[in-house]
Amino acid sequence: MRHLVNTYIQADLADPLGSVDKYSLVELIIDTGIHDAIAKKLNEKGKLSNNAVAEGIINNVRKTIVREQLTDPRFYAEMSMLLDDLIELKRNITESYEDFLQQAEALVRRMAGKATKGTHPTVLNGHPEAVRLFNNLASIPTDTFQCPTDEAMKANLALDIDRAMREKAPAGWKGDDTREKQVLNALFPLMNRDRKATVALFEIIKNQSGYA
Repeated sequence: MRHLVNTYIQADLADPLGSVDKYSLVELIIDTGIHDAIAKKLNEKGKLSNNAVAEGIINNVRKTIVREQLTDPRFYAEMSMLLDDLIELKRNITESYEDFLQQAEALVRRMAGKATKGTHPTVLNGHPEAVRLFNNLASIPTDTFQCPTDEAMKANLALDIDRAMREKAPAGWKGDDTREKQVLNALFPLMNRDRKATVALFEIIKNQSGYA
């Protein structure tokens, strides 16, 4: 998180880029393609330079990564590296503007499709929260918990955690100390009674909108 904050959050003057209508630039890129999204969102009057348009795209992608990264830290760490590549490409914008736009659209579409596409086992299809758990189980800090190296076993563990959250988490648990402890108690045995791993997993779970 600190890397993302230090790298991407800047004290820029407020600008109107990406503030038109109810759709974000990222959403419009997905819906209409990047050229139409630019025309509708960033450059309605057609007066911006290629460099200014590229900066607007980068700022919008950056904000999405910072806003969403706690829901799936591993995935968004990968996306932040791809954004770094995009920023590097922008430095030669006069020679590679179309290449920049193609890579920007590919990055946005990859971000949008993370819940339903990827290299996860098909058993996780239709379970977006379980996919995010699967993505991060191997990278959470632990004392004794050992993430399964077998992909099928790791997928089953993610589904077990997902099921526990849906069946055992009390309504309105987020922000309520007593109810949050109930959630931690439900997760504890699934993480081999490893307190560090349980707390690390809980921090990811707490940022899932699907676990209300």
